[in-house]
Amino acid sequence: MRTTTTFALLAALAFSATVFAEEIPVEKIKEKAKTCAACHGEDGNATANGQYPRLAGQYHDYLARALHEYKNGERKNPIMAGFAGTLSEAEIDGLSRYFGALPGKLEDLSKYEQGN
Repeated sequence: MRTTTTFALLAALAFSATVFAEEIPVEKIKEKAKTCAACHGEDGNATANGQYPRLAGQYHDYLARALHEYKNGERKNPIMAGFAGTLSEAEIDGLSRYFGALPGKLEDLSKYEQGN
């Protein structure tokens, strides 16, 4: 009985967090993304001499984790820490989903043959 009650409580909390999560309008996310364009390009595919990673097409949860790590200091980069430090949870989620949904120029290794 206790397990059922705990599960129901956790499910209710998860549902309420989803319902009450702050939603950021797409236009605001696009405005925030303009800051990213300086290094990552307007389409999220620039690498600026290979120095900056491509954002477009990345998994949104990977991008969100990276922004959280810059924000809390786990990843060290003064520019990214300054930018990520100003973002709300909803903005991190919105930016991550925005760049993740853009067509990326990421490559996997499937086109290369593995030598025996």
